[in-house]
Amino acid sequence: METKEDLIKVIIRQLLRVLNKYSRVEELPIRVDEDVEITTREIHTIQAIGENEHINITGVAAHFGVTKSAASQIVRKLADKGFVKKEYAAYSNKELQLSLTKLGWLAFHAHDRFHGKDMGRIIERLSVFSLSQIATISVLLDVIENVMNERLSQK
Repeated sequence: METKEDLIKVIIRQLLRVLNKYSRVEELPIRVDEDVEITTREIHTIQAIGENEHINITGVAAHFGVTKSAASQIVRKLADKGFVKKEYAAYSNKELQLSLTKLGWLAFHAHDRFHGKDMGRIIERLSVFSLSQIATISVLLDVIENVMNERLSQK
């Protein structure tokens, strides 16, 4: 019989495998239009901007749990490709607000169609679990995320 510690180690290995595969998925291209493809990572940024009107770089960083520098780099790349526009906020000449261009909205809706299939499969498969089981997963992920936050703050 496995101990609690053994089972926790198995879960951590499973999580690492999932994260490694997720990282690979993030680099897969998504076709936006006949001539336009972007990575899953880029389209997730587009999704965050489309779902959060007037979000700024700090908000994008917080949304994904990355540094402001990392968020700024991907937003700059998306702006250069014509998906995102950056404008100064009405209340500040220092803060940039982000919004989607026409091409950005085209990508947003393409992602909805593409992502909807995966999300539907995940929801369908997880719906066999009770609400308390799903809540437990959320709590467990919070614990792991907090440990990661502690590690990152020790740099």
